[in-house]
Amino acid sequence: MPEFPPRREDTPTFPLPHIEHTPPSRISDHPEFHSLRRAQRRFGTRATILSAGGFLLYVLLSSFVPAVMNQPLFGHLTIGLTLGLGQFVIMGVTAWCYVRHMRNRVDPLARGLRTRRHENDNRHARSATAPRSAGQPLQHGARGFRTW
Repeated sequence: MPEFPPRREDTPTFPLPHIEHTPPSRISDHPEFHSLRRAQRRFGTRATILSAGGFLLYVLLSSFVPAVMNQPLFGHLTIGLTLGLGQFVIMGVTAWCYVRHMRNRVDPLARGLRTRRHENDNRHARSATAPRSAGQPLQHGARGFRTW
């Protein structure tokens, strides 16, 4: 069976003679993309440590110090039950912090990258269009797309 050289991801499956072969500008090479990933990763690490640490602490206390976990606070409410219900609070706080972090730090970066990418794509699309004859102006629809 013949072996074929590996195909790069950015090459078309068939040659296109009318397209100039320039290296594509990838969004993942942009410095803002790296800061976006860094912000997501940093928060994800903290949230994971908080959530998993809370669960692990609860399980370890239940396993190794059952006398402390069974101490009543008042009535039938024990320290173990209070800590178990506290897991819901930890998850709620983590979810609230996640939404706030994404809204304040990550979403503005993502919107900026998306806008820059659309501007870049539009600029390349305008430069790649075939030249029109002098008597035919380019007609655009309501949303900026070319009408047929």
